[in-house]
Amino acid sequence: MTRLFGVVPAAGGGTRFGAGTPKQYARLDGVPLLARTLGRLLAGLSFETVLVAIARDDAWYEHAIGPRAGVEAVRCGGLTRGETVRNALRALAGRAEDGDWVLVHDAARPCVPRAALLRLVERLWDDEVGGLLAIPVADTLKRADTFAGRAAEAARVVATEDRAALWQAQTPQMFRYRVLVQALADEEALGVTDEAQAVERLGMRPRLVPGSPANLKVTWPEDLALAAAILAAEVHEGEER
Repeated sequence: MTRLFGVVPAAGGGTRFGAGTPKQYARLDGVPLLARTLGRLLAGLSFETVLVAIARDDAWYEHAIGPRAGVEAVRCGGLTRGETVRNALRALAGRAEDGDWVLVHDAARPCVPRAALLRLVERLWDDEVGGLLAIPVADTLKRADTFAGRAAEAARVVATEDRAALWQAQTPQMFRYRVLVQALADEEALGVTDEAQAVERLGMRPRLVPGSPANLKVTWPEDLALAAAILAAEVHEGEER
């Protein structure tokens, strides 16, 4: 019987976030961001287990999260997201079969709607490869002459990109265990920004499943207020699809 495993990479230091503690432990309405995200996953889907891949020297997890049914913290964080996920997959060796599913979700996406989670699993369950939540790009995209991060005044437009076939990737991203292990086996793949990119390097084509604008990724401190507003709106209006 095919099973579903979860992996939440949570080993980052949150340097862009600028807080004294890693971003995944920042408080969202008084609750650690990572705890919100885990609660979302566990309430939406049935997992064999969810591995939280934390840094080897993480000093916050036990106090901020502690023991949770169905969740295992593994001190296997690497230098990159890809390495962290690969290490988590190794922790599943002997438990996950080749055809089992591994759902990887950002620790900083606490608002993923249950409907989107169910849609992802339903549409991918019989797929041989897997896929990801994503939304079509709605904004006009400009290519800059330099990467300036938030220092927009340092960059100038080089070109306007055609957005017609572009999608904005989200998580969760869900792939067969054997596919994900193979995709991250190559050292060069460890620098990818998401699991789908690693799978693409194998010549495979992950399936795009419509996500939700509510599936915000908390990147900057002000994003916490936006996430709180999304969660509060759900209480009054129900989950956004």
